[in-house]
Amino acid sequence: MKILNIVGARPNFMKVAPLHRAFQRQAELESKIVHTGQHYDAKMSEVFFTQLELPNPDYFLGIGGGSHTQQTAKIMLAFEEVLQKEQPDLVLVVGDVNSTIACALVAVKMNIPVAHVEAGLRSGDRGMPEEINRILTDSISDFLFVTEMSGMINLAKENVPDERVFFIGNCMIDSLVHYRERAQRLSYAEILPGKPSLQDQSYVLMTMHRPSNVDFQEGLEAILSIIEDTAQYRQVVFPVHPRTLKNLETYGLLKRFEQISNLITTEPLGYLEFLRLMEGAALVITDSGGIQEETTFLQTPCLTFRSSTERPITVELGTNTLLADLNPDTVHHHLLAVLDGRGKKGSIPPFWDGHAAERIANVLMKLKS
Repeated sequence: MKILNIVGARPNFMKVAPLHRAFQRQAELESKIVHTGQHYDAKMSEVFFTQLELPNPDYFLGIGGGSHTQQTAKIMLAFEEVLQKEQPDLVLVVGDVNSTIACALVAVKMNIPVAHVEAGLRSGDRGMPEEINRILTDSISDFLFVTEMSGMINLAKENVPDERVFFIGNCMIDSLVHYRERAQRLSYAEILPGKPSLQDQSYVLMTMHRPSNVDFQEGLEAILSIIEDTAQYRQVVFPVHPRTLKNLETYGLLKRFEQISNLITTEPLGYLEFLRLMEGAALVITDSGGIQEETTFLQTPCLTFRSSTERPITVELGTNTLLADLNPDTVHHHLLAVLDGRGKKGSIPPFWDGHAAERIANVLMKLKS
């Protein structure tokens, strides 16, 4: 069985890496990687492929930026040529980025089966482009691999036949389990050279990049107020997304940002470096999707600035707290609770055990036979 695994953006790497390893261990599975280049930075892509021990992709489509429509269209045209050449038995897509739906659509139109890893997740907010990608990809996929029970419920409501759905766990956690010890060996001085020294629990880790939070002045001003307040109690470590940095400059807030004391800023970090920072943090403040899952497994308290989440298990069982708006007073309340030992205590969801990719490989082998 020849499988083409699709990666397009940073979170995809962490999910495809354990899958590629698991497929390679099966003599009857041939695994190849297609990198669409949807999100591409030469330095960061190299870091991710090196750190996650992925081989160079068999195909790099070099799509780059553009609007959602432009990206999707360009990926579809380029990927069609790959499929015509390779004639795979299965196209495997992960997550919910434009590459996910684009490659799934092309495969289906060429009568090639599609497997969707991380299927069934729903935020209920169709204003999020990712939500549309999730719904459409699930509706055309042949095999749907689910990370949490909400995914099973959602797919049942959408009348997806039971025989196409498999509750296998979380491949993102597979990578975390596999590389956790290696990340723990990194020192803070290695991760943040030339920056003030850190100790475990001495800092709050922050990431903010979603357009709904950083694309307008009021949101950015609220973020700065949150950082200023938090920095009175702990050092704040903030790997700054290019979008956030650009908008701080656009709205004339960069000087205020740079003058905040007890704030350590850095460019976006590699996977191992960021994993180490998540595990050592007293608290993580974010608007990311995957970080909600990783902090839940690491048992690190997490505040997520989003009106909804497609990963409700991180709130129901995990350490994640959802905050609908950028309210500095609300963050202050949760911060003090965490620092006083009254923060949210969570547990690890079912099948988040580092073996999800193996279960997927076993399912595919049974389907093949």
